[in-house]
Amino acid sequence: MSENSSSKTAIAFLGLGVMGYPMAGHLHARGHAVTVYNRTAEKARRWANGHAGGQWAGTPREAAQSAQVVFLCVGNDNDLRSVVYGPEGVLAGFQPGAVLVDHTTASAEVAREFAQACSAQGAHFIDAPVSGGQVGAEKGQLTVMCGGDPDVFARVSPFMQAYGKAVTLMGSSGAGQLTKMVNQICIAGTLQGLSEALNFAQHAGLDAPRVLDVISKGAAQSWQMENRGRTMVEDHFDFGFAVDWMRKDLGLVLAEAKVNGALLPLTALVDQFYAEVQGMGGGRWDTSSLIRRFRQSDGKH
Repeated sequence: MSENSSSKTAIAFLGLGVMGYPMAGHLHARGHAVTVYNRTAEKARRWANGHAGGQWAGTPREAAQSAQVVFLCVGNDNDLRSVVYGPEGVLAGFQPGAVLVDHTTASAEVAREFAQACSAQGAHFIDAPVSGGQVGAEKGQLTVMCGGDPDVFARVSPFMQAYGKAVTLMGSSGAGQLTKMVNQICIAGTLQGLSEALNFAQHAGLDAPRVLDVISKGAAQSWQMENRGRTMVEDHFDFGFAVDWMRKDLGLVLAEAKVNGALLPLTALVDQFYAEVQGMGGGRWDTSSLIRRFRQSDGKH
């Protein structure tokens, strides 16, 4: 399906958090007929009022009734089941041939479950977690990792390109969620290493911003260093991807590792460190706040 042929397609978008709100906006900007739903109805009304021609629905079923594609971006497995199942859920209003696309970071298990549930009523499912955070969603620069049938993916990938700089099919149902887990493992380890490095630099009496300028031009460079290094030095964490959300994601990772037998000693340790940050009142701080553990022990904060 080309972008031109997919114009004015009836779309539903469920979940208008910091990610979903702008993602739905990008779809609307491409000319699609977007109906939104949010558990807090006022946010759905506000979105519709701010997007001429956009509509809002009072239930997931109502939002899904006329949609060819339904996008989800909610909190966790339980939130997903609450909007997909039941007399007012998505499946109650789904049409045969429609596609459900889930952008929530959730378990591979629930992805496979939804794939079967959609198939049972002649519909389709793609799990499609994203990476790039709020800024990526607002700029339309997300990375989208997908699992599902290749033909179905080909149908819906043009829509996801409205907010995705890279939209890739990783395998069968659940593969998108598993790939997102790999992503979170890498981020957790990188942030712990960056926290230790900056703490070391400051204890050594080095100019930390200058250190970052130098080493970011070499093999130590990373997205986290480029985008979070200076704010870590400045002790600024009131933004970004929250520690609470990362702990949810790492819980999914560690549960999956128990099933597939992968050893994740560093990930398990960093998860414990994030629990300490939560105990410091940092549940809503950015994930780069791992460095606060060192400052707490130094008595600086």
